[in-house]
Parts: sequence; structure tokens; C-alpha cells
Amino acid sequence: MPNPLEYIEIQCPYCGESFSVEIDVSAGDQTYIEDCRVCCAPAELQIHLDKDGEISEILVNAANT
Repeated sequence: MPNPLEYIEIQCPYCGESFSVEIDVSAGDQTYIEDCRVCCAPAELQIHLDKDGEISEILVNAANT
């Protein structure tokens, strides 16, 4: 069984710094809040998977807008 966890780099919509997040691809499409590892501001992540369960799109937006 392949590892359901993937690590990707995202860019904070507040400070612009990149940081790594862990995504559980076994959970399917998902939306959740992840705090920036640099400035601690909350970012909303929207993760979309394709039919094969691979990440097809990640949208990162400011969580309070």
C-alpha cells in the first residue's frame, strides 16, 4: 500500500514565505486551515485529487478574507 501522506511546499498568502505541509491523500478532496510556519497567520488550503488519488490542485488563500 502506498504511503497516504505527501509533503508539499506552499507559499503563505500573508508573508510570502514557503513552508512544507503534510497532506493525507487518503482523505480525498479537503479544505482546512494550516498556520504558516513563519508568521503563524492562518491560511485556507483547498486540496483537490484526480481520479487516481493524486493531488491535482492546491489553492492557498488567506483564511480571514
